[in-house]
This record gives sequence, structure tokens and C-alpha cells, in this order.
Amino acid sequence: MSYILLAILDPIDSLLLAPGTLSRANKRWHSAFVTIYSILTKLVKDKDVDNLQDIGGVLRVASSLETNVEFGIPADLVDIDHRHEAFGQNTYERPPTKSFFNFIVEAFKDLTIFILLGCAALSLAFGIKEHGIKEGWYDGGSIFVAIFLVIAVSSTSNFRQNRQFDKLSEVSNNIQVDVVRAGRRQQISVFEIVVGDVVCLKIGDQVPADGLFLDGHSLQVDESSMTGESDPVEVDCSHPFFISGTKVVDGYARMLVTSVGMNTTWGEMMSSINRDTNEQTPLQARLNKLTSTIGKVGLAVAFLVLLVLLVRYFTGNTKDEKGNREFNGSKTKVDDIVNTVVKIVAAAITIVVVAIPEGLPLAVTLTLAYSMKRMMADQAMVRKLSACETMGSATTICTDKTGTLTLNQMKVTKFWLGKESFLANAYSSIAPYILELFHEGVALNTTGSVFKPNSGSEIEFSGSPTEKAILSWAVLELNMEMKQLKQSRTIIFIEAFNSKKKRSGVLMRRMVDNTTHVHWKGAAEMILKMCSSYYDASGIIKYLDDVEKMKFEQIIEGMAASSLRCIAFAHKEVSEEYNGDDKECKKLEDDGLILLGLVGIKDPCRSGVKKAVEDCQYAGVNIKMITGDNIFTAKAIATECGILAPSQDSLSGAVVEGEEFRNYTPEERLEKVDKICVMARSSPFDKLLMVECLKQKGHVVAVTGDGTNDAPALKEADIGLSMGIQGTEVAKESSDIVILDDNFASVATVVMWGRCVYNNIQKFIQFQLTVNVAALAINFVAAVSAGEVPLTAVQLLWVNLIMDTLGALALATEKPTKELMEKPAVGWTEPLITNIMWRNLLAQALYHIAILLTLQFKDTLIFNTFVLCQVFNEFNARKLEKKNVFKGIHRNRLFLGIIAITIVLQVVMVEFLKKFADTERLNWVQWCSCIGLAAVTWPIGWIVKWIPMKKI
Repeated sequence: MSYILLAILDPIDSLLLAPGTLSRANKRWHSAFVTIYSILTKLVKDKDVDNLQDIGGVLRVASSLETNVEFGIPADLVDIDHRHEAFGQNTYERPPTKSFFNFIVEAFKDLTIFILLGCAALSLAFGIKEHGIKEGWYDGGSIFVAIFLVIAVSSTSNFRQNRQFDKLSEVSNNIQVDVVRAGRRQQISVFEIVVGDVVCLKIGDQVPADGLFLDGHSLQVDESSMTGESDPVEVDCSHPFFISGTKVVDGYARMLVTSVGMNTTWGEMMSSINRDTNEQTPLQARLNKLTSTIGKVGLAVAFLVLLVLLVRYFTGNTKDEKGNREFNGSKTKVDDIVNTVVKIVAAAITIVVVAIPEGLPLAVTLTLAYSMKRMMADQAMVRKLSACETMGSATTICTDKTGTLTLNQMKVTKFWLGKESFLANAYSSIAPYILELFHEGVALNTTGSVFKPNSGSEIEFSGSPTEKAILSWAVLELNMEMKQLKQSRTIIFIEAFNSKKKRSGVLMRRMVDNTTHVHWKGAAEMILKMCSSYYDASGIIKYLDDVEKMKFEQIIEGMAASSLRCIAFAHKEVSEEYNGDDKECKKLEDDGLILLGLVGIKDPCRSGVKKAVEDCQYAGVNIKMITGDNIFTAKAIATECGILAPSQDSLSGAVVEGEEFRNYTPEERLEKVDKICVMARSSPFDKLLMVECLKQKGHVVAVTGDGTNDAPALKEADIGLSMGIQGTEVAKESSDIVILDDNFASVATVVMWGRCVYNNIQKFIQFQLTVNVAALAINFVAAVSAGEVPLTAVQLLWVNLIMDTLGALALATEKPTKELMEKPAVGWTEPLITNIMWRNLLAQALYHIAILLTLQFKDTLIFNTFVLCQVFNEFNARKLEKKNVFKGIHRNRLFLGIIAITIVLQVVMVEFLKKFADTERLNWVQWCSCIGLAAVTWPIGWIVKWIPMKKI
């Protein structure tokens, strides 16, 4: 196979030159290319090292793909279009999403719908039997129409929600990837990657395509998502294969893309996976249980009514319009008996119809879909539906510092050489040898890069915010030439930075004198411990004894107290044993170093963070800052953000270091965890440990995270919040919600939305149950006492459909208000229907029952008053506890619009659909009476809220 590969690699070059205008000869080459490309793709998938070496290795493949391994592919659109045409797009075919018909079929599987269909069929049959087909189809036919509308509304809502999930999925999958094109490192969408691209990978990145290793250091990849093997795989020149969809867990590297989209293993796998969007949230499960319980109560009441009415009829206790007994034993005609039994069964069916609260599932669907959409606008992308409601129960938020509480716009503002602080205009006085060491320590020990455009425009810096700040300082103020440095030095080994070690090192050799040096960079106090001497301001090496170390510690503490992140640089010339390319070197010398200097990096707090922290604290949500920075920087930032009071310190237990927390006994951790406000110098394990302790104490915990190592804590937390800008793909996949702007203020907004979801559902439950309790009681009492029901099945379905559907839309889409942050979080164990809700709904239901039973024999008045009572009560439902139910109503145009539509539809129902609804036209006096009786619900709602109630 290697001979075939070698023979056909060359035609790829000509194919890339003009694939859009293929000649007959080029078409033959195109056919050959398809063969070679499939072989190359298979070679990477199979990780066939031998055949790769036989065809000339990675560099030969790169040459065939017209890729310069240092500068990448050209950045012009023509070349990129050619590559798209030749090799395909970096997208995969997804299984078709569910059609609208699928949702209709699923809606028919609902038990509620089955019961309603049975009721409709019986009502239709009995109606035709009693009144003939011309008049008898109204009741049954109208129920069928109502069922059709319920299914149409439910299916449409679920269909739109599914489409919304698809859109969110596209946003979620559209990750940004670092590539090198025309010598410039830049970020592009993963979907824009083409074969031949040079991709830069670092810890936490997801490998965006299949490819080959070009260069890098200490790279380890987690291939468990593809192979099931949990141990990380080392990728280097001897094992140069990257598989798309895998995750980088350590080190960094550059890769050559060889396959994209459907030609990758990941693409093949993802195209066969159906994404399940039928996730049922805990709240939905509880509501389904509530709906089922209410339905069972309705069935029991209906059976009781059926039994009572049948007994009354067959014992001769019912009379016709003339006052005669309806049942006289054998003297009664069979047709009369059948017609009466039909009426009785219809009455029982009506009660079943009114008892089933079919609006509840719709309300949940509407409020979750609405809140997800609005949260997206508020910079929060929901990945798991349950997080929408769970966030409303959060009692503790464990947040990162960098980029979440701060702007993540870093700049070097302090520089210490020895024990002397240097201003920018004084750098020229530093000894050239010291500057050269700094240049080496910055340029060679970094994952960032510098791009100097030929056009004379501004220099571009890439990498993490910390790396960019240091590179910018070194290039613009220390006059570092990164390209020349890399050309005149050979990197032997790199120990990459991660959040556990908080340092990185490089072993390098100077070509000019063949000397070998090690450079370290990292957290200042950690690097200081590795040093035994230091350079003073004159460039002279001095011994670093305990007294001198204490002075440097004071300098570090002073910078940290000014909210600066303190980074130290250290250097050492090492022995000859490192000469040569020692690939087996796995550890750099980390003692006896010479301290080069200290830099202080300023990262200002975000402007709205302090207010957001105060809002959360006022709402009973504890904020804990967990950071890798030293304890002094952490205290300064936490105090500035309002997380830590000026009087709180380490002695009070409010501030601890990760190591101290880690070394507590389990009992001590549980005892002290509530008091902790700041944990400094923490590792991802410390964050996980804190989450576990808080959950053991009964807290509902939300955690923010951006690094790969944060994944365990994000998964363990009740709500995982990853960062959209600085967050790695591993962190995002482990989270429930992605904060798109990395801002803590957005986290506070998510808390408010979570409470809003729960609150809106409670509003609708109160409103819905008032309708159901009143209608059920009215029909039951009337049926038992008078032998008939005052509200027909059509009227009740009209109430259920119009009030449920429109009521759900009005109440489930209320926007969050500041009032939600004025009370404590809702616990998971608290009942859905609180004592306050029972107070409100029972007061309204009793009034409705009293009024309507008084109007028992005025059918249209009963129907109209009942509907209008619900319209007025919809205002009461807006506020469960507040007495002023009209506050902010002018800002909710949707609510006012729905009220107007409901009233218009009711007028049409009463005045124009007389036969369909079994109503009579009302005059102005009767209309005013109905409105007046219904309006009494407002003062009743205001009065009952004065009655003190325990919440649960």
C-alpha cells in the first residue's frame, strides 16, 4: 500500500491548484485522488505508523497537501474553496429531526387524550342516539374539535421547542479553533477547518478533525470517548495520530489536518446518533404525577356521580318537566331508559373532562422553552433542561475569579528585578544578559504566539490572557524578538503548565555556545521556593537566604494585596548530561535556580460584579470564590467584589488555602465549609471536595469552571456552569449551562431565571387548580342535588382549552422581577402547592362555587360568569403573595393581549355560537351582572392575602 500511496501523493498538488476546472486528464487524477485520500484517511484511522514512514512521514503528507508546516495554508478564499471541494466540509450528516407528524402521533399516546377521545366518542354516540344526527353531534363533535385544538397546540409547542434545541445545538457545537494560516495564528469556527490546516492544540481542547502530529510537547490525549480506554494516550513523532472528538488532557501541540467531516471517525459516529430531546425535568415529573393524581380524583368523583344518578333514577327519585316520575318500572319505555342513562353517563364524562388538567404539561413546556430562549439573550446557553429549574433552588455558588469576577483583560503593571521595582522607561538600564534571559524565559516557555504583519499594522498576540499579557510586555517593552529567539535556540523538553502544578518549564540549548539552560515560570511563591539565589538590579547573582526570601515574600504579598497576579521567572544553566535530544527526559531540574524577576499582572474586576454578588447574597445564595491565585490576591479581589467583608480573614475561617482545606478531617471540613468565603491556591480536586461537602450539608450547589480539570466538580455539582469564552470544550461538555460572556452577573441572572421558571409554574398551578376545583365541585353538587350538570361538556372543554392554553401562555411567560431575589431559594423537598397557594385558590374556588350554585338554573349566566371569574382571577395569579397584582402589568403586553383575546372569544362563544355551546344571548344588564360578580374575585384575592400563612 505504501508504494501506491507514494506514487499517487503527487497528483494531490495539481488537484488543489484548480479542482473547479478539471480537464479530462485532471479528472483521471481526481479518480486516483479519491483512492489515495481514502487510503490516507484509513491510514490515520488505523494509526499505521509503518506505512506513514514508508511514504515519507508527516512532512511528505504536508507537502502533498500544499501545507507549509510553519506558516500553514494560504489564507486566500480560493485555496480554501478548492480544499472544501476536494476534501469536503468539516460537518457531519445528522439524522433527520422529528417531523411535525411525529409530535402529533406522540400527543395521541397521552393517557389524557385517550380518555378525552373515549368521552368524545361516547358523547357523540349518545347525542346522536338521543337527538338524531342533525342536533346530536354538537356535544361529541365539539369535544373532538377541542381535542384537535389541544393536540395542535401541544404538538406545535413541542415541535418549536425541538427546533429551538437544534439551533442551540448548532451554537453549542460551533466551537472556536486556533489555526495557523499564512503564518498568522487565528481563531476560526470548527466548521471552517479544511484538510491541510495546521491546528494549535492545548489542554482542554477537543481535537476538531483527524490529523497528524507536527510538533509539540508533553501531549496526552483522552481517547475514551472513541475507544473506551480511560488511560491518556501520548501523541508525539513516534505515535503521531489524532482522532477527532478526543480531548487534550496535557501539553500542547500543532497538528496537520488530514480528514474532515464524514471522513473522520467522529463524523461517522455522530451521524448515526439520534439526539434525544425528550428529557424530562424533575419539575415535569412532579407535574405529571400531580396531573395523574388529579385525574384519578376526577375519575373517582365521576364514578360516584354516575352511581348516585343511576340510583336516583332507578329508585324513582327523579321527575320530568311535568313533575312525573321518570322511571315507573316496566311501564317505562326502553328508549326513555336508554336516553336517560345516556344523559347520566354524559354528566359523568363531563366531570372527567373537567378534572384532567391538560394545561399543566403545556405550561411547563411553554415556560421552559420561553426561559431557554430568553436566557440565551441574557448570555446563558442551557445544555440541560433540568438546569433551568434547578438553578432556582441554588443555595451556594462556587465561582472562579479570573474572567468571571474579573475582566480577563490582563496587563503587566509591575516589574521587580531583585528587590528593586522598575518603571517602563527604566528598562534600558537593565544588563543585556539579564534581558536576554528574560527573552528566553518568555519566548520559549509559552503556549502563546506573536504575529508581526508586514503591512505595519499592530502586532497580534495569541494565547491565554496571562500569556498574551506577558508576551505583549516582553515584545513592546523589553524589545523581545520571538522569531529570532526560536531560530537560535533548540527546545529539548517542555513541562507544560496546568492548574495543579501552577508552573511551566522549558529545557533549551543555545546554538551559539551549545550550553543548556532550564527556564521556569509560574506562581511567584512557588517559583521562589525553587530558588537559592537571585539577580539584583545590577545583574549580579546574590545568595537567597531565609532573610532575603522573606523580603521577596513581602514584595509578592504587597503586589497581591494590590489585586495583582504575581508571576516569577527563574533560570539555571544545567549540566552536560542534557546535551543532545534527550527525548526520555521527563523531569526538569527544579531546585537551585536563580530568580530572574517578578511581574505583577493586573486584571480589573468587572463593573457589575459587586452588585450581582450583593443581589445573590440578599436572595440567600452564598457566594464562595475558589481560585488558584495566592491568598493575598484572592482576599483583595474577594473584598473588592463584596464576597469577603473587610473584617473577615483567615483567623475567622472565611479564607483558607486549598492545601489546608484538603488536610482537614472529613468532620472538620463539614464543620467549617459553611464559613469559608474564599479558597486560594486551590486545585480542581479541592473544588470537587468543597462541592461534595456542601452537598452533604444539604446545599444545592452551582459551580463555575473553565478548565479541563474542573470537569469532575462541574459534574458533581447540582448545576455546572462553564465559561463560553475561556472554557475548554471538556468543561463545556461537563456543564449544564454555558455562560457565554464569562460574567458573574450572568450567573446571577441565571439564578433569577431559575426562580422565575418555578414561580411561573406555581402561578399557573394555582390558577389551573382554581378552575378545576370550582368546576368539579359545581358539577358534582349540582348532579347529586338536582340530577343534572349546569356546565355542558362543550362549555367545560371551552373553559379548559381557552383558559388553560391562553392562561399557560400568559402566566408561564412572565419575565423575572427583582422580587424573586427578595426571598430565599425554593428547596427541592418543598411541595409544589404551598400553603399560600392553597389559601389563595380555595378562597377563590369557594366564591366561584357559591355564586354559580346560586345561579344553577341560569345556564348561560353560569357559563359566562364562570369564565369571567377565571379572567379576573388570572390577575390574582400573577402574584402569589404580593397584594398589588397589577404591579408591572403595563410591561407585560403578552398578558394583556391574552386577556383581551380571551374576552373576545368568550363574547363570540356566548353571542354567536349558541347551538355549539348550548348558550343563549345575554343583554347588557346580564353582561354587567356577570362582570360585576366576576370582579369580586379581586377584593377577595386582596383580603385573603392578609391572612398569615406558613409557606409550607
